[in-house]
Amino acid sequence: MTERFTGSFTQQDPIPEAGIAAALAVLRHGRLHRYNTAPDELSETALLEQEFAATVGAKYCLAVASGGYAMGTALRALGVGPGDRVLSNAFTLAPVPGAIASVGATPVFVGVTEGLTIDLDDLAAKLDQARVLLLSHMRGHICDMDRLMAMCDAAGVQVVEDCAHTMGAAWHGVPSGRHGVIGCYSCQTYKHVNSGEGGFLVTDDPHLAAKSVMLSGSYMLFERHLAAPPPEAFADLKYTTPNISGRMDNLRAAILRPQVADLATQCARWNERYYALEAGLRNTPGLHIVERHEKETIVGSSIQFLLLDWAADRVVEVIDRCKARGVELKWFGAPEPVAFTSRYDSWRYAPSAPMAASDRILAGVVDMRVPLTFSLEDCALIARIIRSEVSAVYQLTAVAE
Repeated sequence: MTERFTGSFTQQDPIPEAGIAAALAVLRHGRLHRYNTAPDELSETALLEQEFAATVGAKYCLAVASGGYAMGTALRALGVGPGDRVLSNAFTLAPVPGAIASVGATPVFVGVTEGLTIDLDDLAAKLDQARVLLLSHMRGHICDMDRLMAMCDAAGVQVVEDCAHTMGAAWHGVPSGRHGVIGCYSCQTYKHVNSGEGGFLVTDDPHLAAKSVMLSGSYMLFERHLAAPPPEAFADLKYTTPNISGRMDNLRAAILRPQVADLATQCARWNERYYALEAGLRNTPGLHIVERHEKETIVGSSIQFLLLDWAADRVVEVIDRCKARGVELKWFGAPEPVAFTSRYDSWRYAPSAPMAASDRILAGVVDMRVPLTFSLEDCALIARIIRSEVSAVYQLTAVAE
């Protein structure tokens, strides 16, 4: 009998009971706005910021409405505006170039390697074209951050890290988001903590932190933050920084606090599933495993493999055959963007030139979510299905040739 997977690729773990209880308490007292507090009360949002800052080892943290908002705020805080250029990955998701476009700037796309990280040789050739790099750790793949930071520091390029897929990950023991001047994270449902939408911005720079708080819409209530700079950091900024409201509310913060506290445990569970899938896919004919660097501490909430140099119709056949057996794969090589599989040449608001080496890699990228609702047995079954269908199509291709 042909095996079939019957689980869901979009079903998340339930919100922890502690988060549900905290959310009900917020609903009962009705003070959802982060600055609407009773006398001597610390808001859920302020406590969350303090706790997340401690988790990643940052001096300052701001909780906001989304990861995309965090990136846009980071760029504004750095003074990026209309007419400026911002370096960024060719392999990323739409909120990254969207954040650049939201401030009127233009992305300068940098290529991707077979490791699915930013191409540092291509970056070296383009460093003189911008003063900011919005670095996307796309799908959890972290490049050689030691080399990248040395290059950017020497060129005077400031780095903002998009850590939507790397909350809880690290490079050489340094938490993701803590190499650059600002780190941005997402709390959207399919990320590592789940409040539906939401995000964090962290930094050690008091000026950038204060400016970000003002941009988020603090209404001169910045002293109610626990993970923000002292009041003197706001002395001039409070008169000159526009309010571009994007605060997190206390309901989402209440849901998130227990998840942040349990982040390390959840990351270990993702990695168990990731490595079970990877082991099942190794040595599949025609399928390239994306190898992870020894300095990289991963969070395997998704997995990617490459069908390099395959004809497009053969990749589509693999996707369709796996789907018929209950396994949902996404492909970044399709000529039209589908769901989240857009790429640099999909965003027509962001001009780009073809990059042949990167285009070859993107044409072979296959992606799959790894929900924590999967068991290790589920992962072994899914790997067997993918292995079977990739092998079958690969053999058909060899026979046809």
